[in-house]
Amino acid sequence: MPQDTQTSMTEQDALVAVMIAVSASDSEMETTELLKINTAINTLPVFAGYDVDRLSTVSQVVFDLFDQEDGLDALFGLVREALPERLFETAYALACDVAASNAHLNESELRLLEEIRYELNLDRLHAAAIERGARARHLTL
Repeated sequence: MPQDTQTSMTEQDALVAVMIAVSASDSEMETTELLKINTAINTLPVFAGYDVDRLSTVSQVVFDLFDQEDGLDALFGLVREALPERLFETAYALACDVAASNAHLNESELRLLEEIRYELNLDRLHAAAIERGARARHLTL
């Protein structure tokens, strides 16, 4: 998305942006996180018809915003503008799955998840259930 079209982020772009943000939050996008993002885009019904060529563009927007002082606030503004409230929990579930995909959550990922909960005004009990589901799906033996 060029600078002048950032506000035209689609619902699917916003979901992708949240996943990319969680993966990039610790300045290291791990292979397991990237695979989780690609799997979500390729298999979940919410991404039906999504143009995967937009992935690199959305990623670049997230990276560019992370380089700005108030970039995280700007990112959340774009996400809230693009996403209907009914997809807020979906965005959080996708974020939790990406964070849990590498079997460990670091401090920056935990802080970003907390910020997502706050910015999307998610009920704490609903968020806890989503977190527990992500943890259960990504347990290792």
